[in-house]
Amino acid sequence: MDSLWHTDLTPLEWVLFAIGGIASGVVNTLAGSGSLITLPIFVFLCSLPAPIANGTNRIGVLLQNVVAIRGLLRVGLADFRGATWLVGPATLGGIIGSRIAVALTETWMNCTLGGLMLFMFIVLMMRPERWLRESKVVPERHRHPLTILIFFLIGVYGGFIQAGVGIFLLAGLVWLSHYSLSHGNGIKLLIVLMLTIPSTFVFFLYNQVHLTYGILMAVFQGVGAWLGVRFIARVPNANQWIYRLLLAITAVSALKFFF
Repeated sequence: MDSLWHTDLTPLEWVLFAIGGIASGVVNTLAGSGSLITLPIFVFLCSLPAPIANGTNRIGVLLQNVVAIRGLLRVGLADFRGATWLVGPATLGGIIGSRIAVALTETWMNCTLGGLMLFMFIVLMMRPERWLRESKVVPERHRHPLTILIFFLIGVYGGFIQAGVGIFLLAGLVWLSHYSLSHGNGIKLLIVLMLTIPSTFVFFLYNQVHLTYGILMAVFQGVGAWLGVRFIARVPNANQWIYRLLLAITAVSALKFFF
């Protein structure tokens, strides 16, 4: 357990650590896949084994989502109507996925994840008007068995490997539940928060969380989440900016998982 409290970073590495945490918080609040920033930091900068990095990453995700949801509520940009039918299946899936993760390595999944991200990039490019619309929610779609199943599977993925779960959640919210990007983004943050709570507990039980690095990263990610909310609240045409960020993140994510 002592090794999960020890830190050994140089001043320059701490600067990179802080910048990466803030950037991750901003990216996760606006779109998703901020874990593609924090996971390499934990593995290559902090020298954590991949399974411990995977578990440690959940602490920052928890705090940044609390900060982001609170911020969106304060500025009146959060509307969680219909979310109950999506949160439940995703949370259950998160528990199952995290239980699998503590017993397996994720290396074998890289090509599959890269392919999924490449597929998401193609989907984003083919129907941009669907992502940029401001249509209202169709509540009936939340209760469709296929929608519930898909969000359960996304939850399993999020419990197993956090990176990229926000992209898949936004895709489900926009394509299946007919949310706009800005509206669906708040639902995404709520779902990620709820599925991450039990997942973090599972990783903690299996001693796969470095508490010091996790807590410190959470502080920086919280700052990034606060900045992300201010961006959404103050910048016109937030949907278009989130869409462009999604394109960039999915492209980089595909390359990351493949190579």
